[in-house]
Amino acid sequence: MRSIRFKLAALTGAAASFAILAALAVLLAVGAAERALEATVTAQQRLDLLTEISARLADFGLAAVADSEHPNADRARMEDARSRVSALLEAASVRAAGSGAASGGDVRAQARVRMFAHLRADFIVLDRQISSSRADRDAARRGDRVRGALNSFAASAGPTLSLLVESERRAVVSAREEADALSRRLRVGAVTLAGLVLAAALVLHRALARPLLGRLAEIDRAAAAIGRGDLAARLAIGPRDELGVLMARFNRMATRLARREARVVEDRALLERTVAERTADLTAANARLADIDASRRRFFADVSHELRTPLTVIIGECDVTQRAAAIPESLSRSVLATIRKRAGGLHRRVEDLLRVARSESGEIELVFQDVVLAPLLAEALSAFEGVARRSGVRLVLEASPPGVVVHADREWLRQVIEGLIDNALRHGGPPGRIVLAYATVVMDGARMELITVTDDGRGIAPEARAGLFARFARAAAPGAASGFGLGLALAEWVVTRHGGRITLEDGEGSGTRVVIALPSALDEPDAAQPRDDAQEAAEPPAADAGIPRQEET
Repeated sequence: MRSIRFKLAALTGAAASFAILAALAVLLAVGAAERALEATVTAQQRLDLLTEISARLADFGLAAVADSEHPNADRARMEDARSRVSALLEAASVRAAGSGAASGGDVRAQARVRMFAHLRADFIVLDRQISSSRADRDAARRGDRVRGALNSFAASAGPTLSLLVESERRAVVSAREEADALSRRLRVGAVTLAGLVLAAALVLHRALARPLLGRLAEIDRAAAAIGRGDLAARLAIGPRDELGVLMARFNRMATRLARREARVVEDRALLERTVAERTADLTAANARLADIDASRRRFFADVSHELRTPLTVIIGECDVTQRAAAIPESLSRSVLATIRKRAGGLHRRVEDLLRVARSESGEIELVFQDVVLAPLLAEALSAFEGVARRSGVRLVLEASPPGVVVHADREWLRQVIEGLIDNALRHGGPPGRIVLAYATVVMDGARMELITVTDDGRGIAPEARAGLFARFARAAAPGAASGFGLGLALAEWVVTRHGGRITLEDGEGSGTRVVIALPSALDEPDAAQPRDDAQEAAEPPAADAGIPRQEET
């Protein structure tokens, strides 16, 4: 039995044959229609041109008569009419010559060329006669001569012009009749071709399409049965053509699906267990989100309290000072000291928020350079000497060896260390001691510089240390100083940008030690030689980037 591929190839060949025949017929019809339309348009254009020539000749005759009666009065009109008639006759002659050349020497085209040439010659004679009549000074005789010339032109050129008009009118009628006949032939051909196509389509449907559609319907019914879960559905293969092969493969597929159904049940059970586990994970994540939301709410409450308290004190001090009749110097100093202290605390809170916002938005640009640690740590420690002395806390700097260099942003590193010292002062308690030190170690095969800030205060529980580096996290120790919980989060961001890490450890006694590990500049092949301590200490420190120093009041 012939395959479906052969049948489809035969169908395609028949369709291609019909298409080629139809295309040839259409091309022939279009060519004939174009020729008929071109002939009609050309004849109509020549007829319009002859009509315009006749009108312009009439205008020229009227202008000539008027000029003979009133010399120089209508001269411009006559000249304009002459130029128009000459241009139209020239265009008509050129078009007639072109039409004759295109028609390959057609007799009618050659006759048309001769008639246009005769008409043009008659007009030239008429123009000369009218021009010579202007020399006659007798108006009556001049008018008779002009009218005589016009009558002679009408007698000579009138039949020629009429013959041309009639010829073009007949050409238009003939072209239209030819177009109508072509249209009738095209309609008959289209109806015949449509009948042939319908007959061929009916034969192909009965011989090819209907058997294929029946077998495809069987495949559709079997596929629907398998879709409903009836994996026992099978197909009668029938002829061994391409569709028969497809049916055999369909039956094998149904068999494999039946064998896999059991495995699908097992996989479904496994998927349900996985979904249950992921649901538990999502529940835990929701719980973490709830904790984060609670931290956010607590943070806003703390912000309101932290900002309202110093502002209330500042406003109260100002009100008291304004109500006093005379302000003693001791009172003014005390009021200003209180206002300065509260404003400084408020400023630190706002700067904490601003630095965190800049770090999260990527607006902070770090400027890396080789920095000697000893002068930097001494500078950071000196900023808190007054506060430490009033708090009864001793500050200690263990700067050995003196030439340790790191590649870092000097100002941001100083601010991080000052923030850690400030945290130690606020969370520690008198009497106490804060030790700032550094050392060089090798970690994972790399040379690292360790900076430590150690206090002997209340300390932090080990289980709470990891959460303190989160935004707005604060130690829950009793009596801990207030704050937004931004210092360690910002410090971790800066240290991470330097390629290091920061950790919390147990300090002296029950205190806490903060450890910063930074890559050593000496490991870099292009690192600059560090400057000595005297040169570094002699240079003035860079401007503080937004963190107010603690000052004595």
